[in-house]
Amino acid sequence: MPQRFDLIVFDWDGTLFDSTALIVNCMQRAAADLGLEPPSREHAAYVIGMGLIEALQYALPGLDPARYPELGQRYRHHYFASAHEVTLFDGVPGLLSELKARHHWLAVATGKSRRGLDEALAAVDMKTLFDGTRTADETAGKPNPQMLLELMREFGVEPERTLMIGDTTHDLQLARNAGCPAVAVTYGAHEHESLRGFEPLLVAHDVPTLRDWLLANA
Repeated sequence: MPQRFDLIVFDWDGTLFDSTALIVNCMQRAAADLGLEPPSREHAAYVIGMGLIEALQYALPGLDPARYPELGQRYRHHYFASAHEVTLFDGVPGLLSELKARHHWLAVATGKSRRGLDEALAAVDMKTLFDGTRTADETAGKPNPQMLLELMREFGVEPERTLMIGDTTHDLQLARNAGCPAVAVTYGAHEHESLRGFEPLLVAHDVPTLRDWLLANA
Protein backbone atom coordinates (compact mmCIF):
# COMPACT_ATOMS: atom_id res chain seq x y z
CA MET A 1 0.00 0.00 0.00
CA PRO A 2 1.46 3.41 -0.91
CA GLN A 3 2.38 5.59 2.03
CA ARG A 4 0.13 8.53 2.73
CA PHE A 5 2.67 10.45 4.85
CA ASP A 6 6.38 10.94 4.27
CA LEU A 7 6.99 12.85 7.52
CA ILE A 8 5.43 11.91 10.88
CA VAL A 9 5.95 14.48 13.63
CA PHE A 10 5.35 13.61 17.27
CA ASP A 11 4.87 15.80 20.27
CA TRP A 12 7.06 14.51 23.15
CA ASP A 13 5.51 15.00 26.61
CA GLY A 14 2.24 13.12 26.99
CA THR A 15 2.46 11.61 23.50
CA LEU A 16 5.66 9.55 23.55
CA PHE A 17 6.96 10.28 27.05
CA ASP A 18 4.82 9.56 30.13
CA SER A 19 5.62 12.84 31.85
CA THR A 20 2.31 14.65 32.39
CA ALA A 21 2.15 13.99 36.14
CA LEU A 22 5.81 14.97 36.56
CA ILE A 23 5.34 18.28 34.72
CA VAL A 24 2.26 19.16 36.78
CA ASN A 25 4.04 18.32 40.03
CA CYS A 26 7.13 20.35 39.11
CA MET A 27 5.01 23.36 38.17
CA GLN A 28 3.18 23.16 41.49
CA ARG A 29 6.42 22.78 43.45
CA ALA A 30 8.01 25.72 41.63
CA ALA A 31 5.03 27.90 42.56
CA ALA A 32 5.31 26.83 46.21
CA ASP A 33 9.04 27.68 46.18
CA LEU A 34 8.11 31.29 45.39
CA GLY A 35 5.34 31.38 47.99
CA LEU A 36 2.60 31.28 45.33
CA GLU A 37 -0.65 29.35 45.32
CA PRO A 38 0.09 26.30 43.14
CA PRO A 39 -2.07 25.86 40.03
CA SER A 40 -4.60 23.03 39.96
CA ARG A 41 -3.76 19.81 38.16
CA GLU A 42 -6.14 20.73 35.33
CA HIS A 43 -4.72 24.23 34.95
CA ALA A 44 -1.11 23.02 34.98
CA ALA A 45 -1.80 20.16 32.57
CA TYR A 46 -3.51 22.48 30.09
CA VAL A 47 -0.28 24.37 29.37
CA ILE A 48 1.79 21.28 28.56
CA GLY A 49 3.17 21.72 25.06
CA MET A 50 3.67 25.48 25.32
CA GLY A 51 7.09 27.05 25.78
CA LEU A 52 8.01 27.20 29.47
CA ILE A 53 7.66 30.91 30.20
CA GLU A 54 4.43 31.17 28.20
CA ALA A 55 3.11 28.14 30.10
CA LEU A 56 4.00 29.64 33.47
CA GLN A 57 2.37 32.94 32.54
CA TYR A 58 -0.85 31.11 31.74
CA ALA A 59 -0.81 28.75 34.73
CA LEU A 60 0.23 31.46 37.21
CA PRO A 61 -1.12 34.76 35.88
CA GLY A 62 -0.60 38.04 37.68
CA LEU A 63 2.97 37.42 38.82
CA ASP A 64 5.44 40.28 38.40
CA PRO A 65 6.84 39.67 34.88
CA ALA A 66 10.38 39.96 36.22
CA ARG A 67 9.79 36.87 38.38
CA TYR A 68 8.79 34.42 35.64
CA PRO A 69 12.44 33.58 34.80
CA GLU A 70 12.98 32.76 38.49
CA LEU A 71 9.88 30.59 38.46
CA GLY A 72 11.19 28.88 35.34
CA GLN A 73 14.50 28.15 37.08
CA ARG A 74 12.69 26.50 39.98
CA TYR A 75 10.61 24.43 37.54
CA ARG A 76 13.74 23.24 35.73
CA HIS A 77 15.39 22.40 39.05
CA HIS A 78 12.56 20.10 40.06
CA TYR A 79 12.14 18.64 36.56
CA PHE A 80 15.76 17.69 35.97
CA ALA A 81 16.00 16.26 39.49
CA SER A 82 13.11 13.88 38.76
CA ALA A 83 13.14 13.29 34.99
CA HIS A 84 14.82 9.89 35.43
CA GLU A 85 11.65 8.65 37.16
CA VAL A 86 9.55 8.58 33.98
CA THR A 87 9.98 6.93 30.60
CA LEU A 88 8.28 6.19 27.29
CA PHE A 89 4.73 4.91 27.19
CA ASP A 90 4.51 1.15 26.75
CA GLY A 91 4.62 0.24 23.07
CA VAL A 92 6.26 3.46 21.86
CA PRO A 93 9.74 2.01 21.06
CA GLY A 94 8.22 -0.74 18.93
CA LEU A 95 5.89 1.66 17.15
CA LEU A 96 8.72 4.02 16.23
CA SER A 97 10.90 1.15 15.02
CA GLU A 98 8.09 -0.11 12.78
CA LEU A 99 7.52 3.33 11.29
CA LYS A 100 11.25 3.74 10.72
CA ALA A 101 11.36 0.38 8.93
CA ARG A 102 8.62 1.67 6.58
CA HIS A 103 10.94 4.57 5.66
CA HIS A 104 8.92 7.40 7.14
CA TRP A 105 10.89 10.38 8.30
CA LEU A 106 10.29 10.77 12.04
CA ALA A 107 10.50 14.06 13.91
CA VAL A 108 9.69 15.67 17.26
CA ALA A 109 8.07 19.09 17.75
CA THR A 110 7.96 19.94 21.45
CA GLY A 111 7.47 22.71 23.95
CA LYS A 112 10.54 21.45 25.82
CA SER A 113 13.86 23.26 25.75
CA ARG A 114 16.71 21.92 23.63
CA ARG A 115 18.52 20.80 26.76
CA GLY A 116 15.39 19.11 28.07
CA LEU A 117 14.71 17.21 24.86
CA ASP A 118 18.32 16.18 24.35
CA GLU A 119 18.52 14.82 27.89
CA ALA A 120 15.22 12.96 27.48
CA LEU A 121 16.32 11.43 24.19
CA ALA A 122 19.61 10.33 25.72
CA ALA A 123 17.83 8.84 28.73
CA VAL A 124 15.69 6.56 26.53
CA ASP A 125 18.50 5.91 24.00
CA MET A 126 16.74 7.59 21.06
CA LYS A 127 19.19 10.32 20.08
CA THR A 128 19.66 8.81 16.61
CA LEU A 129 16.12 7.56 15.96
CA PHE A 130 14.55 10.87 14.93
CA ASP A 131 15.49 12.54 11.68
CA GLY A 132 14.65 16.04 12.93
CA THR A 133 13.61 17.84 16.11
CA ARG A 134 12.42 21.30 17.07
CA THR A 135 12.13 22.81 20.56
CA ALA A 136 10.34 25.89 21.84
CA ASP A 137 13.52 27.77 22.75
CA GLU A 138 15.02 27.54 19.25
CA THR A 139 11.94 28.46 17.21
CA ALA A 140 8.42 29.77 17.86
CA GLY A 141 6.38 27.84 20.43
CA LYS A 142 3.08 26.07 19.77
CA PRO A 143 0.59 26.75 18.30
CA ASN A 144 2.65 28.99 16.03
CA PRO A 145 3.23 26.80 12.93
CA GLN A 146 6.93 27.62 12.67
CA MET A 147 8.09 24.27 14.12
CA LEU A 148 6.23 22.26 11.52
CA LEU A 149 7.04 24.64 8.68
CA GLU A 150 10.76 24.34 9.45
CA LEU A 151 10.59 20.54 9.59
CA MET A 152 8.67 20.36 6.31
CA ARG A 153 11.26 22.61 4.64
CA GLU A 154 14.09 20.51 6.08
CA PHE A 155 12.76 17.34 4.44
CA GLY A 156 11.10 18.89 1.41
CA VAL A 157 7.67 17.55 2.38
CA GLU A 158 4.33 19.19 1.60
CA PRO A 159 1.73 19.75 4.36
CA GLU A 160 -0.63 17.07 3.03
CA ARG A 161 2.24 14.53 3.27
CA THR A 162 3.00 15.49 6.89
CA LEU A 163 1.20 14.10 9.95
CA MET A 164 1.29 15.72 13.40
CA ILE A 165 0.54 13.52 16.45
CA GLY A 166 -0.07 15.04 19.87
CA ASP A 167 -2.00 14.95 23.14
CA THR A 168 -3.02 18.61 23.46
CA THR A 169 -5.10 21.18 21.65
CA HIS A 170 -1.85 23.13 21.18
CA ASP A 171 -0.53 20.28 19.02
CA LEU A 172 -3.71 20.11 16.98
CA GLN A 173 -3.85 23.88 16.52
CA LEU A 174 -0.20 23.76 15.45
CA ALA A 175 -1.08 21.23 12.77
CA ARG A 176 -4.10 23.24 11.63
CA ASN A 177 -2.02 26.42 11.42
CA ALA A 178 0.56 24.61 9.29
CA GLY A 179 -2.08 23.04 7.05
CA CYS A 180 -1.24 19.48 8.14
CA PRO A 181 -3.47 16.54 9.09
CA ALA A 182 -3.31 15.48 12.73
CA VAL A 183 -3.91 12.56 15.06
CA ALA A 184 -4.82 13.04 18.73
CA VAL A 185 -4.05 10.80 21.71
CA THR A 186 -6.07 10.97 24.93
CA TYR A 187 -3.63 9.33 27.36
CA GLY A 188 -1.68 12.59 27.86
CA ALA A 189 -2.66 16.04 29.11
CA HIS A 190 -5.92 17.13 27.44
CA GLU A 191 -9.41 15.69 27.54
CA HIS A 192 -11.05 13.74 24.71
CA GLU A 193 -13.75 16.27 23.86
CA SER A 194 -11.39 19.22 23.54
CA LEU A 195 -9.23 17.21 21.12
CA ARG A 196 -12.15 15.94 19.04
CA GLY A 197 -13.20 19.53 18.34
CA PHE A 198 -10.19 19.86 16.01
CA GLU A 199 -11.45 16.96 13.86
CA PRO A 200 -8.25 14.87 13.89
CA LEU A 201 -8.04 11.84 11.63
CA LEU A 202 -8.00 9.63 14.73
CA VAL A 203 -8.49 10.01 18.47
CA ALA A 204 -6.45 7.17 19.99
CA HIS A 205 -6.96 6.16 23.61
CA ASP A 206 -3.80 4.04 23.84
CA VAL A 207 -0.57 3.29 22.00
CA PRO A 208 -1.74 -0.04 20.48
CA THR A 209 -4.68 1.76 18.82
CA LEU A 210 -2.34 4.45 17.53
CA ARG A 211 0.05 1.81 16.19
CA ASP A 212 -2.64 -0.17 14.39
CA TRP A 213 -4.04 2.95 12.73
CA LEU A 214 -0.63 4.22 11.64
CA LEU A 215 0.45 0.91 10.14
CA ALA A 216 -2.84 0.68 8.23
CA ASN A 217 -3.25 4.32 7.19
CA ALA A 218 0.06 6.19 7.27
